Amino acid sequence: MNPTTGPLLIVEDVPNILDFLEVTLKFKGYEVMKARNGQEALDEIQKKRPALIITDILMPKMDGFSLVYHLRKDPATREIPVVFLSATYVAPEDKVFAMTIGATRFIEKPIDTEEFLLTIAELLTQESLPPPPPLKEREFFEGYRKRLEMKLRQKKSQITRAEGLLESLPPEQKSGFVALRQQAVSDRDEIQTELDFIKDFLEKNNSSSI
Repeated sequence: MNPTTGPLLIVEDVPNILDFLEVTLKFKGYEVMKARNGQEALDEIQKKRPALIITDILMPKMDGFSLVYHLRKDPATREIPVVFLSATYVAPEDKVFAMTIGATRFIEKPIDTEEFLLTIAELLTQESLPPPPPLKEREFFEGYRKRLEMKLRQKKSQITRAEGLLESLPPEQKSGFVALRQQAVSDRDEIQTELDFIKDFLEKNNSSSI
């Protein structure tokens, strides 16, 4: 299939960001498909193959790292370009891991609309390099675990700092920090759920190999 044809699939669990990306791309004339997590994205791809996928990383049920891993394992989806958008996984090690598993581009949030649209246009009009060979399952999960553990530590520190600030702020200034703390707690819980699954998988895998 010609990579310049077909819809663009947006995978994002935050409604206002999903709406913003949809409106921005439709305004430029692109056909758009939507999903709220990696599992929904895989279901949508079964219905219609997208020309390009734009995905967040931190999402419930299946995050962006797992989505790309599944895409690159399947010969039918291996060549679809994937643009990562993230506000959480922005450390150099995160970006290296993203490219190792097969991401095509990486854009940090908040999104610069001009940069975002130029990246999309480039990927749809220029021939891109083939993605790297898919990682072996254990290699992916080991790298994935390290990323999750680092992010979990960061989120816990962020929550501790927010709670400390809340105690010292006057009531009229607390609402913004309460919202930030709630988002950090939600992110922490999602990361912990993914990490528990990965640790369980690796432990079972170790036991079965003995």
